[in-house]
Amino acid sequence: MRSHGTGQFRLDQFALLGESVVFEEGVLVFHPENIEIGSNVYVGHYTILKGYYKGRMTIGDGTWIGQQCFFHSAGDLSIGRNVGVGPGVKIITSAHAEEGVGKPILHSRIEFAPVVIEDDVDLGVNAVVLPGVTIGKGVQVGAGSVVTHDLPAYVVAAGVPARILRSRLDEP
Repeated sequence: MRSHGTGQFRLDQFALLGESVVFEEGVLVFHPENIEIGSNVYVGHYTILKGYYKGRMTIGDGTWIGQQCFFHSAGDLSIGRNVGVGPGVKIITSAHAEEGVGKPILHSRIEFAPVVIEDDVDLGVNAVVLPGVTIGKGVQVGAGSVVTHDLPAYVVAAGVPARILRSRLDEP
């Protein structure tokens, strides 16, 4: 039998770990040597930070990550400062390529694409962010949304797939 490890970690294993980082009970971390976490970051119960043997995960200062989230950084994942991540959010940086019906999808090659989440973003409960997406500064993503394409700064987006509903720049 082969395993990718237990997800148990020590604080000295991270590539970078800022001050006042909170890991709640049940958090699992894989390949912490490829994960950088800034200061004053909260990681909620039973979240999985799935680092990869390649790729980098960076989480900026002041970010709050709710419980039961799943972040996969095989294709690189960058989360800015003061980002709010609701419970159950999934962020994925890889997917199986489409190689035709002659080959099972499960056995197709894996394609990697970075995800960038800029500063001051809010990701609603159970949102999903797919590979290759950049979410601009100050974006609010609605609960349960699936983000399949880039979102410009300061918009509100929701739906499956997520679409822009309005600009936040028009708010008082």
